[in-house]
Amino acid sequence: MSQTTAINSYTSMQKETLSGRELEASVLTRAGLMLKQVQENWAAPDRTEKLLEAIKFNQKVWSFFQAELSDPENPLPVNLRQDILNLSLFVDKRLFEVMANPDKDKLNIVVDIDFNIAAGLRAKPE
Repeated sequence: MSQTTAINSYTSMQKETLSGRELEASVLTRAGLMLKQVQENWAAPDRTEKLLEAIKFNQKVWSFFQAELSDPENPLPVNLRQDILNLSLFVDKRLFEVMANPDKDKLNIVVDIDFNIAAGLRAKPE
C-alpha cells in the first residue's frame, strides 16, 4: 500500500470520528510529519520521491484551506481568514522553492507552520 493510499484511508476513517477542527489538525500534523521524515532521512535513496510526495500532500492540504477561507460564507473573522490565506501563500512559495532547489533546512518553516496551526486547531476555544 502506498503512503498516499494509507493516508487517504486513515483520513477517510478519521472523518467519521473527528470534528472538522480535529480533522484539519490531524491532516496538518500528517503533512508536517511527512516533511519532517524526509528531512530526517535526507540521504535516503528515495528522498526525491518522498520529498515530492510530501510536498504534493502539503499543497493539497493548503489548497483546501485556501478554498475554504476564500468562501464568503466562511464563519471565521475576515482578518483571520486573510492572515491564514497569506500564510498559505508563503507555504506555497516555500514548497516551490524546495522543489526547484531541494534543501532540507528550507522545510523547517513549513513543518513549524503545519504543527503550530494544527496545535491551534486542537486548542479548545474559550
